[in-house]
Amino acid sequence: MHSDGRKSLGMAACTAIVVGNMVGSGFYLSPAAVAPYGNLAIVVWIVMAGGAICLGLTFARLARLAPATGGPYAYTRLAYGDFPGFLIAWGYWISIWASLPLIAVALAGAIVDLFPMVRGRATVAALTLVAIWIVVFVNLRGVKTAGVVAQVTTYAKLLPFGAVAIIGLIYIDLSHFSEFNPSGKPLLQASAALAPLTMFAFLGLESATVPAGDVRDPERTIPRSTVLGIMIAATLYVLGTVVVMGVLPRQELVHSLAPFSDAAGAMWGRTGEISISIAVILSSLGALNGWTLLMGQVPMAAARDGLFPPLFGSISTRGVPAIGILISAVLATVLVLVQAVGASGFASFYNLVVGLSTMAAVIPYAFCALAGSLVAARVTDGAYVPKVSVVEVVAFVFAMFTLYGCGAEPVLYGLVLLLLGIPVYVWQRRHTRARPETDEFIVG
Repeated sequence: MHSDGRKSLGMAACTAIVVGNMVGSGFYLSPAAVAPYGNLAIVVWIVMAGGAICLGLTFARLARLAPATGGPYAYTRLAYGDFPGFLIAWGYWISIWASLPLIAVALAGAIVDLFPMVRGRATVAALTLVAIWIVVFVNLRGVKTAGVVAQVTTYAKLLPFGAVAIIGLIYIDLSHFSEFNPSGKPLLQASAALAPLTMFAFLGLESATVPAGDVRDPERTIPRSTVLGIMIAATLYVLGTVVVMGVLPRQELVHSLAPFSDAAGAMWGRTGEISISIAVILSSLGALNGWTLLMGQVPMAAARDGLFPPLFGSISTRGVPAIGILISAVLATVLVLVQAVGASGFASFYNLVVGLSTMAAVIPYAFCALAGSLVAARVTDGAYVPKVSVVEVVAFVFAMFTLYGCGAEPVLYGLVLLLLGIPVYVWQRRHTRARPETDEFIVG
């Protein structure tokens, strides 16, 4: 995409993008969601962190083999061919722009908590739209600017969240951990129910692989930043959950709308609550920024391969896929407006799509978990076909168990969502010269 001299994302920026995309609304709302499951939730957090690290190692290996722009899409296409690659790009792209309003609403809610006088449905909708479009314009200024914003927002928010997760350990009440699984569900069923709740917080672990064309020394930078980012986020998740569950009684935590703020308030008063609200704003901005960056990169990579309409592949004078970002942002804006006016039919569709975000991301993870051998064979013309490693098998089982935990209905609707892309694929291939799937795959 760019010459080495113009590549603008280094180790610090890539790690910030990974952590920024992962540590978002799924993190600071999760303690309330997992509270009904007691100590089992902590065990599942640790197990899911191990699975996420295995996935991260798998993506790190793929990045060393072929540092291609597009991340999961690029590796799926390289390993399995054009059509599976298109389906992954289609579902991944939709899951990103459909999730932006959810992240932005969390940011607007934090602002309202700080300034109660602006409370109101219209105000929240306006703040949500302003947040989305501010971040869009930041990304339109170039990948380097987006990388700087990712670093500032990520490392700034880690201070208050880290304070809760580490210093808060001295405030916990051990009596809050007296029940292992108070949900009343069988252990396997309860664990499966926890899987998507915790996995939602790990979405974004592959973020550093997506803008590979803008990464300096991608063969080294992407693997290291991916694993480091996952380890930082996982540590924050486990310790943060332990502290919040240890500070707030379970009956109170289950009904909390802002568990980290409530826990900080219980420990340090109003000052603690304000600090966490500011951290939530920074966290949401960081997540919006990182996902907006990916929102343009994935369809751009697919368009360059002739699988998405060409306008998604056009690059602005600042080196960013501006049209793709703008189209995606407009679709996200429509969802916000639909929610604001209360059009129940479309609003239900919006809620469904957002609810499918975890499922839509886990499918690419499953495809990529076992892709290493096929990718190695492609990039070496069959000269090197390594065996599937234990790490890759664990990553695949991890992805499949999370998919199982999502339940039958989200998986069914997710399949329908993916199949709706088939007409787009057929239309696009009719208007482009069909290429054999064995064509050379260009990385970088």
